[in-house]
Amino acid sequence: MKKGVLDILKGKFLVSGDAPKNWLFLLFASFLAALMISSSHQADKKVTKISKLNEEVRALRSEFVSNRQELQQLRLESNLRAVVVENGLRPSAVPPKKIIVKSQE
Repeated sequence: MKKGVLDILKGKFLVSGDAPKNWLFLLFASFLAALMISSSHQADKKVTKISKLNEEVRALRSEFVSNRQELQQLRLESNLRAVVVENGLRPSAVPPKKIIVKSQE
């Protein structure tokens, strides 16, 4: 047991007779580790991008709500009346009449 651990620590398994098998396994394990690290970084990038987009959506939704509220205030009859009076128009004193046209068939 002690000799096996010492051989591993000294690296004898890399120069012994069956070393090509060990090298291939080490290359394969290194490739898998690099692939796993790369995948982890890509996932982290996507998470940060999603959080930024969610923050942007919240900001845009807030802006939409405030703009919609402002539009509703501008569409109120009292506000329209004030704008129209500034332009020199005033409400009619005579109410509108309904015109009914009967067709002659």
